Amino acid sequence: MTVGADRPERPVLRDSLATPEGKSRYVRRLFSTIADRYDLITVFLSYGQDRRWKEGLIALADVQPGIHALDLACGTGDITFQLSDRGARAIGLDITPRMVELATRKPSGRSAQFLVGDMMALPFSASRFDLVTTGYGIRNVPVLRQAIAEIHRVLKPGGLFLSLDFNRPSNGFVRAVYLSYLTIVGSALGFVLHRDPDTYRYIPESIRRYPGASAVCAIVREEGFASCEALPVLGGLMAIHRARK
Repeated sequence: MTVGADRPERPVLRDSLATPEGKSRYVRRLFSTIADRYDLITVFLSYGQDRRWKEGLIALADVQPGIHALDLACGTGDITFQLSDRGARAIGLDITPRMVELATRKPSGRSAQFLVGDMMALPFSASRFDLVTTGYGIRNVPVLRQAIAEIHRVLKPGGLFLSLDFNRPSNGFVRAVYLSYLTIVGSALGFVLHRDPDTYRYIPESIRRYPGASAVCAIVREEGFASCEALPVLGGLMAIHRARK
């Protein structure tokens, strides 16, 4: 089916996310599109709280100089640089080449490394890292359980996994209001920045399909972690997962 005579109709967002393959293609296109505005978007959608939330994650890590740390879905490097600034031997990995390019262009004097890679197939040997972090990462992977298994594989025994992300509120009314807000704001932002309201409608749609913080912890334990807890952020609209191998 076409719009006019020569341009294919845009796939419906929900259909694009219905399968792991479809979600993989959609997410890769989306983050390539938004990479140059990613820092602006995270500040805008969080009302300036994004940095504070990430600092909270870093505080939970209790980074010791010399540890080996891996930051997944690193974007333009916010968490990766904070790990490096605290003395960690930090590597940031992202599936979007443009994100990695932007991270490497940030001010020099920092020792973090960056590479393009898939968090469902990490290019590292087993038991390599003391710490694995991710900000807004696990909600975006096509197969969550596969990503968790890979994180478990590359962590050393006793290693720590920390993840900051949106949550899926269990209360139906709260969830409806939350998702409606994100849809309205995301649509407006997508139109203003990209002339495409669907661009940031992905966020609420991905939350609808996300199992929620408690269910993620259950998956984490099933994949071999000794412990997992979900720490509420913003009254439970966000969460930080803390898991120990």
